[in-house]
Amino acid sequence: MRTYLTPSVKKGWAAGAAGAAGAAGQRCRRRRQTPPCDVGHTDHGRNVVAPDEAARDITTCVGDICRRAGGRLSTLGAVPTALLSVYDKTGVVGFARALREMGWSIVSSGGTAKAIAAEGIDVTDVADLTGVPAILSHRVVTLHPKVHGGILADPTDPEHLSDMAEYGIEPISLVVGNLYPFGQSLDDFEHGSGLAIEMIDIGGPAMVRAAAKNHAHVAVIVEPKSYDPVIAELRADGVLSVDTRRRLARAAFAHTAAYDAAIVTWFDDNDPDVADETIEVDDVETAGALPASIHLALSKAQSLRYGENPHQEGARYRQAGATSWWDSMTQHGGKALSYLNLYDTEAAWRLVQRFDGPACVVVKHANPCGVAIADDITTAYIRANACDPVSAFGGIVAVNRTVTNEMARALGDVFTEVVVAPGFDDDALATFAQKKNLRVIAANAPSPLPFDVRPIDGGLLVQQPDPVAGRSDDWRIVTNVQPTENQWADMEFAWTVCAAVTSNAIVYTKDRQAFGIGAGQQNRLDSARIATGRADGRASGGACASDAFFPFRDGLDAAVEAGVSCVIQPGGSMRDDEVIAAANEHGLAMVFTGQRHFRH
Repeated sequence: MRTYLTPSVKKGWAAGAAGAAGAAGQRCRRRRQTPPCDVGHTDHGRNVVAPDEAARDITTCVGDICRRAGGRLSTLGAVPTALLSVYDKTGVVGFARALREMGWSIVSSGGTAKAIAAEGIDVTDVADLTGVPAILSHRVVTLHPKVHGGILADPTDPEHLSDMAEYGIEPISLVVGNLYPFGQSLDDFEHGSGLAIEMIDIGGPAMVRAAAKNHAHVAVIVEPKSYDPVIAELRADGVLSVDTRRRLARAAFAHTAAYDAAIVTWFDDNDPDVADETIEVDDVETAGALPASIHLALSKAQSLRYGENPHQEGARYRQAGATSWWDSMTQHGGKALSYLNLYDTEAAWRLVQRFDGPACVVVKHANPCGVAIADDITTAYIRANACDPVSAFGGIVAVNRTVTNEMARALGDVFTEVVVAPGFDDDALATFAQKKNLRVIAANAPSPLPFDVRPIDGGLLVQQPDPVAGRSDDWRIVTNVQPTENQWADMEFAWTVCAAVTSNAIVYTKDRQAFGIGAGQQNRLDSARIATGRADGRASGGACASDAFFPFRDGLDAAVEAGVSCVIQPGGSMRDDEVIAAANEHGLAMVFTGQRHFRH
């Protein structure tokens, strides 16, 4: 292959040759220099090569523009040059070999150059190109005009050509670079130790951004997965298309954006001073808990069958540098996942992690419709499904123990979209395999969420995740009746479930089994009535949880109709005294937590 340059670029080099020669001659005269020139300069710029001469073979014309003191454009356009400097060296040796086979010149640095040379591939060290070795403990390697000039040069601009001739800068047609993995293994670094700072790449992003900026003339690769397609296109066409270079440039800017986002996040995580200094609430200034800015770099990790509805496209995106249980999970059989499959499975999987004993959660439309704790996972599933078997039809089942064949058989007669668990017995997998549409997912526990975000016009609503605390010293008994230990356990269980239900939320439980769940109503009384109807007397002697205070006693009266013996709620209503009096009237034990758990 004679040249990498596209026809339009090749034309630009040729067309620019005369202008560059003239410009160079004018600089000779202007700077009172008399360098040797061999393209027909007379009087240093007054008479230069004719236009027809500029149109001759680019290799000869441009290569012979000028020879400056110590600098020489000898191979401009003749032998395409690729600059390879990568942290992740996956596939880079094979890529370099393929380029050399097509006649490319390879320039590289540090470990990349050593890896390429070790395989017997000709490679020029960047230090030989720049004349300067790596300095400042390797902080400065590629930050040099001969590197960035070669990357940023516009071959259609005579001034660029003249500058290249004057300073001995040769064009670089392809840049391959990926960056120090700042977003990985940061736990190994202590804030202020300096080690994390050294993982902030400077030269790499500069080269990548420069090549991406000049994508009209230069290609840039930041991902090893691009190696094979690029080589295939070069072998087939001799050049990379405009669309390919543009696509690669976009990937490059996304790469550096994600990198910068990871650095900002690290500063936020390790220095509270970068958060808002103060926030004012009810005339009281407190320390800000959220950062002054949030930088999210997300890449598509998974295409989904569809969105919430079949006519909507859906996909899962992953934040750069983040780990996700979705990436490490194993799906055994079943159809591809849809948007709602992921949304509901995430909700079920997070809720079931809150329980220590063998537990099962059934979720439908983002709300739990069954939750139970038992001595074994089969019993937990049976009890959870019994809460609301109608709603459980087509739901998501999450358990926090390995699924046995006994549980698999118990679930067999219930139409279920997804079963997610830490693992599955072989016999259980064999049983589930008979249900061809069931998605069976083995997964690790989810990671804590840094923020809760929701889109609004022009941006996002952002809040801290809602932590759900169990029994604590902040919980206060406000009634004459004191809860028994069994009631305490039921209230704590009901409180945990209630926090995962869409507001307004009312939950009735007994013996660590949910029996009535009222979700998403505009008033608390309707939620209580729905929960009472679904409990159908099964919660008698159990607990009632409300995610916010009862504004009137009518909601509490509805809970009494369900037969509960104890109530847990945040308190804080103007009519708390009225509600407490109603609880005492009915002989209930009631606890105020002092914390609301709205979920919209």
